[in-house]
Amino acid sequence: MPLSRRQDLIRALPYARRYARALTGSQPRGDLLVAESLRGLAMAEAGPLPARQCLYQWISRRFRPAPASEAEALNILERKLLLLTSLEELTIADAAQVLDLGEAEAAEILARAHAGLRKVAQTSILIIEDEPIIAMDIEDLVRWCGHQVAGVAATEADAIELARQTKPGLILADINLGTGGDGANAVASILRHHMAPVIFVTAYPERLLTGEAIEPAFVVTKPFEPMTLAIATYQAVTGGPQNLP
Repeated sequence: MPLSRRQDLIRALPYARRYARALTGSQPRGDLLVAESLRGLAMAEAGPLPARQCLYQWISRRFRPAPASEAEALNILERKLLLLTSLEELTIADAAQVLDLGEAEAAEILARAHAGLRKVAQTSILIIEDEPIIAMDIEDLVRWCGHQVAGVAATEADAIELARQTKPGLILADINLGTGGDGANAVASILRHHMAPVIFVTAYPERLLTGEAIEPAFVVTKPFEPMTLAIATYQAVTGGPQNLP
């Protein structure tokens, strides 16, 4: 593999990890999928797609989901399109190329996927966020998606106590809580006593996408589009358990 292509793939790795983890619902399965895709890429001739999109394509093709329940709101192709266009911020045209679809077909599937988002099974969500306006925005989005707000915590200590009291079905957590502590530490403490999927909403995603430690499956970068968080919430609730510290 040419050195320039290898460097492009290295730069694309954090994004590939994020996509694969969100798709599979866990860090270990997602990172294994990325590793398998990289091995395949190393043995294949370089195609026309940029390195990042090429990685997305190999991950999408190699992913083998569990059989879908008839009650699920979205099928796997709809999930892939939502993640690629919202979480990974590809255009519909680029996402269609990754998934070997026509652009018009991809747009139709994506519209159907957006309509199905609100059919997700409801759960209670604990929000860990120290910025009041952002916390209120997330609360509105959580309710729009049909979920309940278990509580809003602005500090590490409050988050741990609220989780103990409410036993949330999902945790949305910022990392930097200012003088209130560290959201990642709060989540680690909570998960020692109560297991729940976690989405980190942070301006510092690089802290969670290194591949050097046990990390969350779901990372949303601030500032975020409401649809991005809605899709991550859907994946976290329906996509299976995560492995977190």
